[in-house]
Amino acid sequence: MIPAPADASAATPVQEEGAGSAGISPVGRVFAVIALLEALTWAGLLVGMFLKYVTGTTEAGVWLFGRLHGGMFMVYVVMTLVAAVSLRWKWWVALLALLASVPPLVTLPLEIWLRRTGRLARRPRA
Repeated sequence: MIPAPADASAATPVQEEGAGSAGISPVGRVFAVIALLEALTWAGLLVGMFLKYVTGTTEAGVWLFGRLHGGMFMVYVVMTLVAAVSLRWKWWVALLALLASVPPLVTLPLEIWLRRTGRLARRPRA
């Protein structure tokens, strides 16, 4: 038999605070997924508009991704408000997150910034 180490904590790896997704709250995880889906549907809509207006080959991309993106946009706005309240964001962070949904693909860098600054983790009450 192999003897157990004297210090059991030495055998388990310790993740640094803010490294990876260890410190993200469940609401933060949902927000990150919604932000990714909002950006992906934006990209699909852009491809669809290219196919419709530049190449003139098909309108199917605009038809499909227009609906998907419209729905994801509304879900993103609601989830942003839920995350702002639940994660106790300052007003300007919530406003920045709402404004990030307007230009194409900006929700991706916003989500990365929120994750790196710890704003997707639950904050303790003051």
